[in-house]
Amino acid sequence: MGIRLEHANVTVSDPKASAAVLAGIFRWRIRWEGPGAGGSYGVHLGTEDAYVALTDYGSGERVEGKRYHSVGMLNHLAVFTDEDIDAVEDRVKAAGFEPVKHGDYAPGRRFYFLDGDGIEWEVASHQR
Repeated sequence: MGIRLEHANVTVSDPKASAAVLAGIFRWRIRWEGPGAGGSYGVHLGTEDAYVALTDYGSGERVEGKRYHSVGMLNHLAVFTDEDIDAVEDRVKAAGFEPVKHGDYAPGRRFYFLDGDGIEWEVASHQR
């Protein structure tokens, strides 16, 4: 199988709330939840093969950076769906987020949205 990405760890303001929203949108499940290192609290959410670790270190601070222009800045997280991409977009809207930057790309379609913590998500599909 080679090397594959197993997980990404992102800091959020409320891991439980973020996990509930993302589980609803992406149909993911919680793989683990509990206290972590350094007084953190985390929720691991995803599939059998990969997940996103949503972590809160308790500070509640947001350090503003220029996405795509700051070294070390997370630009976005991308998910791929075999499901109808329009149905996923409907769930994004129902969760209160605005889908933006719709586009075609080889070999399909994609759109983006910012979640409640300002994390940019890309939803991509091979559907036309």
